[in-house]
Amino acid sequence: MNLLSIENISKSYSEKILFDNLNLGIDEGDKIGVIGVNGTGKSTLLKIIAGLETPDKGNITKIKSLIIEYLPQIPKFSPDASVLNQVFRGDSKSIKLLREYEAAMADMNTPSEKLMELSGEMDSQGLWNLESEAKSILTQLGVNNFTEKIGNLSGGQKKRVALVSALLNPSDLLILDEPTNHLDNDTIDWLEQYLNKRKGALLMITHDRYFLDRVAHEIVELDNGTLYTYSGNYSSFLEQKLEREAIQEGTQQKQKSLLRNELAWIRRGAQARSTKQKARIDRFDKLKEDVNSVSNEKVEISLAGSRLGKKVIEIEHISKSFGPRTLIKDFSYILSRKDRIGIVGPNGSGKSTLINILCRKLTPDSGEIITGETVKIGLFSQDVRGMNEDLRVIEYIKEGAEILTTADGTKVTASQMLEKFLFPKDLQWDPISKLSGGEKRRLFLLRVLMEAPNVLLLDEPTNDLDIATLAILEDYIDHFAGAVVSVSHDRYFLDRTVGKIFLFEGNGKVSFHTGNYSDLNYELMHKGDKVANKPVDKNKETDNKPKEKALKFTFKEKTEYDQIDSIIANLEEKIEKFQKQIDGETTDYVAIEKYMDEKSKAEKKLEKKMERWVYLNELSDRIKNQ
Repeated sequence: MNLLSIENISKSYSEKILFDNLNLGIDEGDKIGVIGVNGTGKSTLLKIIAGLETPDKGNITKIKSLIIEYLPQIPKFSPDASVLNQVFRGDSKSIKLLREYEAAMADMNTPSEKLMELSGEMDSQGLWNLESEAKSILTQLGVNNFTEKIGNLSGGQKKRVALVSALLNPSDLLILDEPTNHLDNDTIDWLEQYLNKRKGALLMITHDRYFLDRVAHEIVELDNGTLYTYSGNYSSFLEQKLEREAIQEGTQQKQKSLLRNELAWIRRGAQARSTKQKARIDRFDKLKEDVNSVSNEKVEISLAGSRLGKKVIEIEHISKSFGPRTLIKDFSYILSRKDRIGIVGPNGSGKSTLINILCRKLTPDSGEIITGETVKIGLFSQDVRGMNEDLRVIEYIKEGAEILTTADGTKVTASQMLEKFLFPKDLQWDPISKLSGGEKRRLFLLRVLMEAPNVLLLDEPTNDLDIATLAILEDYIDHFAGAVVSVSHDRYFLDRTVGKIFLFEGNGKVSFHTGNYSDLNYELMHKGDKVANKPVDKNKETDNKPKEKALKFTFKEKTEYDQIDSIIANLEEKIEKFQKQIDGETTDYVAIEKYMDEKSKAEKKLEKKMERWVYLNELSDRIKNQ
């Protein structure tokens, strides 16, 4: 059943046209992800659908009984309201009753007769489950004091309260604007599961590509004022967009390269979650080797940077506490020139504290940070308040540098870099104050890179950045000659860019792990395997239970195990061949479609063989360890 339809709606602010003649239908049970460059009007579109803004023209048709629940990027709160009052802030009869009951319980002077009356009404409407679910979810998300005033909570806790409120208030259409921002990985995992089980329609903006891949059933892309619709999740969107661009514009090689890179990593992530073997993941690197060619009309982002000597940063036995809370305890590490390190852990565990110690904004309580003489740190932090918003966009960038040199010696102007970072020439002369929050973050990132650092410290780089900008940043990191240390809750970004992990486990403990986020997840999920598979001491007495039959390959499995690596290699070569054929065609669209179809068939075969590879290697490990 259709819940809502928008027909030919348009919206502009002064001279800036956000979108024109957009059409979209939302049906019961739809789960739609909205993507697009920051500043194109995604949040405005959501507000129009939620009824908080009106379009300049066009029609919005809704069913009469439609209930919409909306979570904005920056929720507004009444600072004196309690946590539960904020959660149950809706206007439905049941929510009003819940609010009244909670207020009566909090008031010591409430007569017992009134409490009994309210309890009876709660019984008759079956609201006890809703109240207990709210408290359970709040507790799970780290908000334990239900009577605490909202004004006393941290920013992250406020975001969680707003999220719980949006999820629990009954609605036919749930609209979420960047729900994963400032949430830790455990909370994002929980939210994925919750939304997948939820029956109502969902419309959301998020930059979290794994989240989109696992939750969305449809992707709509707002691009240059036009809305494109793609069926399926984020992986399907990447494939369909590649096909659309191959047919429409066969010359946009660099943009296709970024999209193919993302698609390869989405698929790679699925394998990384299944197996710890890095050798198999490395095979997928071949998937991106054939898409590195760049159009001569595009500016390459691999900047030369400053020279970096052998000594980078040495962390020697540092500790840091704030009052009774120990965030870092006796942590040591020697940063190398090629390090790609991700820092993960719960909110408030000390991740940003380590970044601030590395860039000397904070001093450790004990221990020492030794920085090499040639080190030039570029810090991309969460705080952009230091920007002079009276400056024009291009003036702000030129303060960092007017001309840079790429790795191959090409000179790049500030204006060219702005275009690379999705600031067209007409926007470059706007004052910063006219930019959206996401555009300011993107501009701040470019300013950091324009200063030619050789060590990058990224503190939550994915917050408020659109997917297109994240793809550019990831491509930049691919070519960056120095060390990169990133604090992030974005699992895709971590899988895509890091090879080592610092895990903040609490109480000051920071552990080191080789691999990306999915490797870490696998390691933590299977950390008991070694104990479980430990060989039994034959000299110890055993009970009288019959011995289990020894595990071994069947003849067919052994043959398949011996041959599967070469089969996979051949399939990968086929995919590479088809990709080169696709890249070589620019006008023969029939041939492009044929090669894409053959490539898709080969990729499906490869996926099945990869599943068998995982099974056979796990079986081989068990046979060796029995």
